[in-house]
Amino acid sequence: MMISVHGLIRGHDLELGRDADTGGQTLYVVELARALGELDGVERVDLVTRRIRDEALDDDYAKDEEWLSEAVRIVRIDAGPDEYIHKEQLWDHLDNFTDNVTRWLGEQERMPDIVHSHYADAGYVGVRLAHVLAKPLVHTGDSLGRDKRKRLLARGVSREAVETTYNMNRRVAAEEELLANADLVITSTRNEIDSQYALYDYYNPDCMTVIPPGTNLGRFRPPREGDTFAVLDKTTSFLREPDKPMVLALSRPDERKNIAVLLDAFGRNAKLREKANLLIIAGNRDDIRDLEPGAQSVLIGLLLDLDKFDLWGSVAMPKHHGPEDVGAFYRAVAAGRGVFINPALTEPFGLTLLEAAACGVPLVATENGGPVDILANCNNGILVDPLDADAIAEALLELLDDPARWNEASKNGLEGVRRHYTWAAHARSYVERVREIMGKPRREPVSRPAGVSARYRDRAIFTDIDQTLLGDPDALREFCEDIKRERKKVTYGVVTGRSTDSALSVLRKHGVPRPDVLISDLGTQVRYGADLNVDRHWVVHIDRDWKKIGIRNLLDDLPGLKLQERAMRGPFKISYFYDPELAPTPEEITTLLHQNELNANVIVSFGQYLDIVPARASKGLALRYAALRLDIPLERILVAGGSGADEDMIRGNAMAVVVANRHHEELSELVNLERVYFSGRAHAGGLLDAIDHYDFFNLPQEGEPQ
Repeated sequence: MMISVHGLIRGHDLELGRDADTGGQTLYVVELARALGELDGVERVDLVTRRIRDEALDDDYAKDEEWLSEAVRIVRIDAGPDEYIHKEQLWDHLDNFTDNVTRWLGEQERMPDIVHSHYADAGYVGVRLAHVLAKPLVHTGDSLGRDKRKRLLARGVSREAVETTYNMNRRVAAEEELLANADLVITSTRNEIDSQYALYDYYNPDCMTVIPPGTNLGRFRPPREGDTFAVLDKTTSFLREPDKPMVLALSRPDERKNIAVLLDAFGRNAKLREKANLLIIAGNRDDIRDLEPGAQSVLIGLLLDLDKFDLWGSVAMPKHHGPEDVGAFYRAVAAGRGVFINPALTEPFGLTLLEAAACGVPLVATENGGPVDILANCNNGILVDPLDADAIAEALLELLDDPARWNEASKNGLEGVRRHYTWAAHARSYVERVREIMGKPRREPVSRPAGVSARYRDRAIFTDIDQTLLGDPDALREFCEDIKRERKKVTYGVVTGRSTDSALSVLRKHGVPRPDVLISDLGTQVRYGADLNVDRHWVVHIDRDWKKIGIRNLLDDLPGLKLQERAMRGPFKISYFYDPELAPTPEEITTLLHQNELNANVIVSFGQYLDIVPARASKGLALRYAALRLDIPLERILVAGGSGADEDMIRGNAMAVVVANRHHEELSELVNLERVYFSGRAHAGGLLDAIDHYDFFNLPQEGEPQ
């Protein structure tokens, strides 16, 4: 018995994309049910969902039963109001749904052997039914509440609104409870197990397995002799030489998809421009100005980079495509011996990679997340650092320049998808794993109710990178091990003057875990979670009275100031090399700005760098803002730094440490402050020293007596 409570579920014409509840999960449960029903040894599959009687919807959703095959049926059970409601409104009706399913089961000729819940709301139901039936519980999460909470906070949604709108505490509690009771948790990638489920109190990797979803091989197939590609008509008006091989990128216009790095790769590599065109399919648009702000920002940035690198005639960005065009684009790229690329900062799974591989297109993909598994299974492409434009260009050329390599990758992809990523293969692996748990006794119930365990991540560590975290490899390794071990209760953040790309690149180079919070560009960018969601509320907040052009016009020609290279600057950060012998003092520069009705923060670090950021931005201001968003008191945050740029985040109520290799002059005034610890150890060793000094990992849980 499979349980999927929310969304619009039926066996034909799935209304995918109608709303956030009717997406990939509804397709997944229907396809999985069908695939299981085709296997010998599977007697029956009942997909149980909520019955909906709504005049605005088809009558299909009101039918008691819908048979998908002789062995598979959809069963609809009442829960709450007749009309369609979104999943966030279902929580109060789940006990009612559970009771109605239990009564329905009592009317059946025999009980199910397995209960399989999909998503947190079904998990709540599944735990109770599995207990009643004394049957194994299998669960597939689709997405997790704690990750969702981070993404919502990054979009500027308040914590109160997150709870009110999404019932987030109930959702996370249900996820904890099902993890404490599930006999098997199925994920799409190893990354889900290691990076998402590992954050929960009842994490048990021994009960988890990776079974990636299947691919529709009818829709996604390699090109055949005689195929024509009308979809290429959408690209010819963009390209000077449309017959060149295509490098195809296909995703929604989202900053996390990192499409802009491809323009950088083409712009910096003349050989790549000579060899191929770039085709970017990034959603549909009539007018960029009508899109939501995130998509608008991405597309405008692409157009600006297109102009910056003068890639006119080499890049196609069609405005429209339909669902039926996607497979045709893949086949056209394969026929032209092109390459598909996914350069996302992090890719949880990578369904587009499977679609491209099923059409015979070799792959270049991000090394972060699901593509690692896909390319390991299919051996049909190259993994790359998504922040390294030069490495991306070289990987693309490696496939484009070598016909034998291209042929091998194409052939391997076709075979690999059919071996590992068909629905039949998924169903076979599923049944093998399920048989292993059917003969075993159920897991013992947890010793305490889920949801009342320690507050999730009730303390945090924030550290600068250069001259603080880096410099002592042995101490850094020990610090990273501590962070990994304590990650369930400690939020780990980085606060740096570097850009986001530069920060992530240097952290990866030194084997430092990706932070939960990244405050970059001297506090002008705040990002959360594995997907590096930008906090747009913060961007709007600091933009007030920011007059970048006026400041540049005033300061660029001052003696002792030399503008740093473009990569060191940002939309809210102006960076100069600073010669204190020739340049005005920081105080004099601040006065000059005010005299010209310009308001900004002037920051000097290491005696040789001068940065100008908006008046509302700095490392300390961004840290305090992030602490409010995370609902972690400053008194439970350990902050580490070593330069003048760190001063305002070290001052105040946080537990602070100044590492021994600090710039002495810039932080000397802090030596007598009560909550600032001056360590005798340098670099990450100073952080380890401070963790011991404050007994940080052993702080009482929030609310407990000190």
